[in-house]
Amino acid sequence: MIIAFEGFRDEEYAEPKDVLEKAGVEVITASTKTGTATGKLGLKTKVDVALDQVQVVDYDAVLFIGGPGSYQFHHDPKAHKIVKETAAAGKVLGGICAGVNTLAQAGALKGKTVTSFAGVAEDVEKTGANYTGKGVEVDGKIVTADGPAHAKIFGEAICRLLSSPLSSPPANSFPSPSKMERGSQ
Repeated sequence: MIIAFEGFRDEEYAEPKDVLEKAGVEVITASTKTGTATGKLGLKTKVDVALDQVQVVDYDAVLFIGGPGSYQFHHDPKAHKIVKETAAAGKVLGGICAGVNTLAQAGALKGKTVTSFAGVAEDVEKTGANYTGKGVEVDGKIVTADGPAHAKIFGEAICRLLSSPLSSPPANSFPSPSKMERGSQ
């Protein structure tokens, strides 16, 4: 899971991480540097590896977590390299909230059915993605979610893909939240 060192969205990190770990998945956290990262709402978490040390071959999935700090990755060459390598290797690639825009700007979402935080939807669409605004979208091995309200479902969708690595499920989507649930990232 790739998070901003400052300002990742707490629930978008903690809830999928919990789902994955309960399913027996080892979760490694990466950021711009190692140490203790801090979420927007104050969650503290250990960063296991610096972004420039991430080797895609070592992982089954790569997930970009949203939050105000995630904007630093939208045009980051290191982040784009990781996205491109993950997609090229046919591994599970995920993004939630504003984190989806990193995948989009790296070129991984062209022609894909996706969702994201509404605040980055226009940027995501400009890259050729089919934006739906729903809660969670799965298109092949790409999983995207709109934000905190669907963080757990995002984690569950990733688990399903990891449990059947040879199958590529058809694109499917989940319901969108009410406007009140959307809130801000």
